[in-house]
Amino acid sequence: MHHHGLGTWMAKRRLKSPEKTALIYGDGERLTYRELADLADAASTMLSRRGIRKGDPVAYLGENSPEFLTVLFGAAQIGAVFVPVNTRLAPPEVAHVLSDSGARMLIHDADFAERLVPVIAETQIDHVIQTGAGDHSHPGLAAVLAQIQVDDVRIVNDVDDPAAIIYTSGTTGKPKGAVLTHDNLTWVSMNCIVDYDVVSSDVALMISPLFHVASLGMGALPVILKGATLVLEKGFDPGRALAQIERNGITMLSGVPTTYQLMADHPNWASTDISTLAKLTCGGSAVPTRILDAFEQRGLSFSQGYGMTETSPGATSLSPAKTREKQGSVGLPHFFTEVRIADASGAIVGQGTVGEIEIAGPNVFSGYHGLPEATAAAFSTDGWFRSGDLGYLDDEGYLYIADRLKDMIISGSENIYPAEIENHLYSIDGVTGAAVIGVPDDKWGEVPLAILTVRKDASIDTASVRRHLESKLARYKLPKNVVFVTELPRTASGKVRKADLRAQYAT
Repeated sequence: MHHHGLGTWMAKRRLKSPEKTALIYGDGERLTYRELADLADAASTMLSRRGIRKGDPVAYLGENSPEFLTVLFGAAQIGAVFVPVNTRLAPPEVAHVLSDSGARMLIHDADFAERLVPVIAETQIDHVIQTGAGDHSHPGLAAVLAQIQVDDVRIVNDVDDPAAIIYTSGTTGKPKGAVLTHDNLTWVSMNCIVDYDVVSSDVALMISPLFHVASLGMGALPVILKGATLVLEKGFDPGRALAQIERNGITMLSGVPTTYQLMADHPNWASTDISTLAKLTCGGSAVPTRILDAFEQRGLSFSQGYGMTETSPGATSLSPAKTREKQGSVGLPHFFTEVRIADASGAIVGQGTVGEIEIAGPNVFSGYHGLPEATAAAFSTDGWFRSGDLGYLDDEGYLYIADRLKDMIISGSENIYPAEIENHLYSIDGVTGAAVIGVPDDKWGEVPLAILTVRKDASIDTASVRRHLESKLARYKLPKNVVFVTELPRTASGKVRKADLRAQYAT
């Protein structure tokens, strides 16, 4: 144990807090840190005996479970690279991740077996194993690990060695594999511990999928590093989430605005004891005022933030104390991270000027797997990561997001930032989801189109939407039309897939 990589975490947790509950899952099953560390040792042995060596990618396709973390830490202990696969991907997309990453082994939940049959044949996968107990002819991961005699196969990693390859959402083109090092994942965890006050007595409810970088880098890993307790849910159900808060004395919860809205709208919201809740974090987009109101009425405020896969993912955080004063901001840079704004030529701009957000720090990724040109293009000449997002800093250093560079609408000679319009759309009573895209226009080149989801009892039409926005936005920013849909296409992290909307409405 001569380094600070993830490969040492389990041994150190077993030493420091062996009997502390590490995980709660299923119908109340529990694992201590000693038990989780023992499973990680068994996983390391299992991987090693199947020929997995330092630098070899190991893919995992499955829902939140102890086995996910067992394989992650087991792989880290022998220097293998963990590749979590989004469970929502279609077979061709899974094939791309497996082939592009070069994964030699795939561990997956049994529910995905059928869809994987044609996929595996297209890849270089040598070994496949299902999670769970399996059967006599094909024992599953749990059975294999329970029977294995552990070998001491741990190695010393360098902190700059790859720990994981996590694929971007793929909102445009094929997803790229962001290579996150042991240092990246350690320092993003430290940022969370510092800025979100994670303590060893915390009990954190994990309702978002661990294959997503936010759930892993800013959810599970800081909790484990601190020796707190993680409650794993396979998926999000607002009623079950409320029940878990009351049953397990949840102190920490992370989600996206939709998560919190569904909880506040649930019939059990008012009657559920949430008195243990103290720390709420929210990402993906700004928290609408009505959700702030609902939680503040119960004595709770949000930490909001900004980041992306390439920053492991946290870049900034807004403390609960500043939620109202700095509403609309994503906060200050994390403790060990820096943020600046640059113009199109790369020159650094002053306060209040919109430009591209650039990020530096030990949590910033090392590059895209197998894509040296894309990696080079992602960094400034002096080594700052170019986010592709537009924003500005106020006079106190707080960051405000204007929009994605690729999402900006140019109408006539005016730049329109969809996020600004979307924030106002969310303030309309009855609007549950909002996305604004640019669509072709003969006169102006592009004009905004609003795409909304609304409550069943809401009475909203294009005219009422425009009336609501008229006093808040310049006329050229007003959506020319409004489309109402039952559901917005989203990534696993809850972000709207605007590329899908543009393909449907802007062509």
